[in-house]
Amino acid sequence: MNVDLGTVLGLIAAALYFASYSMKSMLPLRAVALASNAFFIAYGYVHSSVPELALHCVLLPLNAKRMWDIKKLSREIERATQDSPVSQWLLPHMTRRTYKAGDVLYRKGDLADEIAYIASGQLKLQEHDLILGPGELIGEIALFSPDKKRTQSVVWATDGELYRMTDEMIYRLYYQNPKLGFFFMRLIVERLLRDVKRGGAFASGAA
Repeated sequence: MNVDLGTVLGLIAAALYFASYSMKSMLPLRAVALASNAFFIAYGYVHSSVPELALHCVLLPLNAKRMWDIKKLSREIERATQDSPVSQWLLPHMTRRTYKAGDVLYRKGDLADEIAYIASGQLKLQEHDLILGPGELIGEIALFSPDKKRTQSVVWATDGELYRMTDEMIYRLYYQNPKLGFFFMRLIVERLLRDVKRGGAFASGAA
């Protein structure tokens, strides 16, 4: 039985497509998906299959963009240290919002479903009369606590601006690169150690 070039290309493309479903990490998955797109494009060209050709000509740059994003995030996490501020790599994945003095950011007992980075202005932790300023990350301890509840109310003392990231986005980034989990674990430990030195049980991260 003679097998033409188009059939070979199609079989390779299909094999790569199914193989991508067995990948447990995102980077190899995207790499195999890219290869599959390339072979499907070749198959569509040989067999003059316009729908096949058009579909994978669209999917190929999308997969390439996702793969580039994952590699970029991996490099950013590798460089993340105590001396490399969160603003250098986490902010591009966060959403910006402005506030007025007196606005409530969190209320005690609220569901903790996000973390926030203060870009400008000052926040006040009501229960402990503590002021937080630009450069502080807030909310990560409550986000990862068992009950996911805010332990205190946080109010804007001045007009300000912050960047927010939901737990869903964090989990998505974690799925792309599990090393993100180690970054947050280290961040929480550093926060707790700083709280011990301050002598307070509830610091900014616990909000």
